[in-house]
Amino acid sequence: MAEFTTGEAVALELPIARIPTRATAFIIDVLIQLALYLLLFTLMALVVIPLDPDEAWIDAITLLIVVGVLVGYPVACETLSRGRSLGKLVLGLRVVRADGGPTDFRHALTRGLAGVIVDFWLLGLFGAVAVVTSMCSRDARRVGDVLAGTVVVHSQATLPFPALVTPPPWLAGWVTRLDLSGIPEDLALAVRQYLTRVRTLTPEAEATLGGALVAAVFARLQVAAPAGYPPVQILGAIVAERQRRALTPPSYGLVRTG
Repeated sequence: MAEFTTGEAVALELPIARIPTRATAFIIDVLIQLALYLLLFTLMALVVIPLDPDEAWIDAITLLIVVGVLVGYPVACETLSRGRSLGKLVLGLRVVRADGGPTDFRHALTRGLAGVIVDFWLLGLFGAVAVVTSMCSRDARRVGDVLAGTVVVHSQATLPFPALVTPPPWLAGWVTRLDLSGIPEDLALAVRQYLTRVRTLTPEAEATLGGALVAAVFARLQVAAPAGYPPVQILGAIVAERQRRALTPPSYGLVRTG
């Protein structure tokens, strides 16, 4: 089991998927891809070649089919199903972000490209690279997972989507004017973990750790933190605003405030 702190500052425990189950899911996906190849090349032989036997067109279509199946299949499946290819669906696996949240197209594309180039095919020695890197990783992450910031877990049920954090009303207007793009993911994760565990901290630890995180966050934002508010309220407002923007991209321009 591994513990994740979601973007909603909620702790989840999910079992990490190891090599045997991931390999089985991969084999299922490869068989599906071979079936797609057979179908598409058969269509090309029956439809395209009789109409236009030009060798350049045939080579271009062949390349398109190869790339489309190798990259397009896993990317499309994991994007549309929020982290599940057909093989993973059969084995009850899911790709999640490093913080336990659902993946999107960017994560699927990074994993798909890395899978073709590094983990499995071009440089991957037919999966040897993926196996070695997974064995060396605590969370069984292959190169594509490391680059995309993802983990594969056992998750038969749909990932929970807890209620979003609500910013304190007195900070709601202030936080909307901040440019939060300067906060890196590792710092954002530390903030979410702090908010998850704040009730278990002593008042001294809460103030010390919260103050350090506020200082780190506002050093990245290059603005002054609002005076007179406890760290948990300031950091909670920032997490809530990041969630809101991730779900509903703003239509207005962001400006820095001093």
